[in-house]
Amino acid sequence: MTKNDVDLPRNGVDAFGPWTAGDTVVRAVHRQITGYSTADGRKKWTLPVGTDICSATFNASADGKVVIGVKDGTGERAKCLDLRMVDIRTGTVGWKKTLRTGSGFRSLTEFTLTISGDTLGAAGLGNSFGLSLRDGRPLFEGPATGCKPFAFAGGPRLLAAVSCPTKDWKKPRQQLQELDAATGRVKWTYSAPEGWEVEKVFSADPVVVSLKQSREKKWGVVALTDRGTERSRIQGGKDRFQPRCGGNFVVLGEHLEGCAGVAADDDAFYIATQPERPGGANEVVAFDLDSGRETWRTPSGGGSTLLPLRMEGTDVLAYREPTYDRGGALTVIPPGGGAPRTLLRLQAATARTESSLYSPRLVYGGGTLFIASGRVSARDDAEELRTPTMMAFTR
Repeated sequence: MTKNDVDLPRNGVDAFGPWTAGDTVVRAVHRQITGYSTADGRKKWTLPVGTDICSATFNASADGKVVIGVKDGTGERAKCLDLRMVDIRTGTVGWKKTLRTGSGFRSLTEFTLTISGDTLGAAGLGNSFGLSLRDGRPLFEGPATGCKPFAFAGGPRLLAAVSCPTKDWKKPRQQLQELDAATGRVKWTYSAPEGWEVEKVFSADPVVVSLKQSREKKWGVVALTDRGTERSRIQGGKDRFQPRCGGNFVVLGEHLEGCAGVAADDDAFYIATQPERPGGANEVVAFDLDSGRETWRTPSGGGSTLLPLRMEGTDVLAYREPTYDRGGALTVIPPGGGAPRTLLRLQAATARTESSLYSPRLVYGGGTLFIASGRVSARDDAEELRTPTMMAFTR
């Protein structure tokens, strides 16, 4: 377990990561990035950045690169426009870049960042950019007028959530596009129904996206084909779903990635139901991507919430949340449903600490589960230095 050792502002700060590469796990908090040994949690390196860290890519590249956004000053008017590519294996900065957003309304933006192959996508309200992950050189820039991307999701595809002009702000017009990551060329466009907004990308391959209608408080999930046409609409019936899409706060942007409680493979979409009480028992429901119909459901069991994280081969990898006196667990649900099988049971002695991590991000690989708090705060300086920030459990 790691504890905070950074002097924080009074109201606390968002924390970014964890990212893993080889034998290193990395976190970015306030004004420094730190690499820890995956074996024993000891610090391997620390990289100060001078000003507040305000954005970061959700995932690292295949060769261990992330991009961090830092503010371009320390005053109240500082903007999140300075980018730094960091090799998390060594803790070194590869390149620095300042985004140029123009003036007027186009300057009032903060950026969310994503990686797709060798491309960094940066998007905010009114601006979007594609940069080379290798050297930071510009690859493309989004349109200045008409339909404009406001957020990207990365991974196997570079997907853009796009907002189009409308005469009635009560009836937004939004799209989801796949872009060529090297050129920014639009491969296909899916137009959401009038009045619906693109909310989250649950999966980039296959494409599964959630839509919302804010005024009517409606929500739905759509699966798309590789050409961007509608494959199915997920038919959730009377169930209530609440994916954990907490993330770092953005004033004028949108995070499309990073939801827990969902997973997908070529044939099915898996999502957790909302428990009747916080932390209580729930179910994981599977939907056929061709028809949108439910194919099976698995009760969480054990009186606590079960959240899909991703696929583990043909199984659904899921995290069972801790209770007051019992640690969480990492489980797999077999194809076709059935009782979850425990891969890694966490200690009862650390259940309270595990429960205390705010909006945690979970990363599993190589037999080790990392659970990291999404925000770090405390009532005073003494408590600040005792605050747990990340835990690791190994098989």
